[in-house]
Amino acid sequence: MDKWNLGRRKGGDTVSGRLYVVPTPIGNLKDITLRALEVLENVDLVAAEDTRQSLKLLNHFNIKKPLVSYHKFNENEKSENIIEILKEGKNVALVSDAGTPGISDPGSVIVKKCIEEGIEFDVLTGATAVTTALVYSGLDTTKFLFRGFLPRENKDRKSIIEDLKDREETLIFYEAPHRLIKTLEFLYENLGDRQIAICRELTKIHEEIIRRNLSEAIEYYRNKEPRGEYVLVVQGKSREEKRKEEEEVWRKLTIEEHIKKYMNEGISKKDAIKKVAKDRNIAKSEVYKYSLKL
Repeated sequence: MDKWNLGRRKGGDTVSGRLYVVPTPIGNLKDITLRALEVLENVDLVAAEDTRQSLKLLNHFNIKKPLVSYHKFNENEKSENIIEILKEGKNVALVSDAGTPGISDPGSVIVKKCIEEGIEFDVLTGATAVTTALVYSGLDTTKFLFRGFLPRENKDRKSIIEDLKDREETLIFYEAPHRLIKTLEFLYENLGDRQIAICRELTKIHEEIIRRNLSEAIEYYRNKEPRGEYVLVVQGKSREEKRKEEEEVWRKLTIEEHIKKYMNEGISKKDAIKKVAKDRNIAKSEVYKYSLKL
């Protein structure tokens, strides 16, 4: 069946329409895909995070479609309305101001409801600041963890960073200009002086990539007012850093205490002896003597 005929009446039966999750350019309008334009030209309705912003996009490509607002403050209510529209057999495109809906933007609620209702939906590929910034960073791209915007409340930020500080993955955050310096200081205080790539206004005229250590980045922005939208790409914790931290801990312990430490972590006495010998670069037989009293 032609995808664009979904939802049209055939033999008296109405087939549900289809939802299209459509990424839009994060800056440069030339980054929109041909498929995204095709979808926007053929759907019955466009649900937009900011109808004024999306109207500019549609007008640029000479696309005339009715718009309805769909943002984080009305997402639950509007999702119910859109589900009813889809059940009427109409096709709907969901767009955010920039990038892919559902990634730090409204979208996940309507997707979940479509799954619950058995309504088909397509997620189009397209622009996203996360992967663009990651590649720009020059940091490890084989594994990364995207966390979006950190909470404003310090206790909530602290809870999140405690979970992240020992992760080896490259860490990615979004940040607004007025909070940038405070967030950089927070990251420095909790992660140490790690490498960071600060990606500003990606794909736009004033695009800028700053690669520094966190301490250097803080100093840079104390002398230059932050402007635009930022993606922060932070080096994960290196295995060497982890090894040094572990070494600092066991160097304060006696050999007996070192063995006990591993045993308290659920490691067998035999394996604990092996690990202690490896840590301290001494013979297992030497460690074994200290284990006899345990």
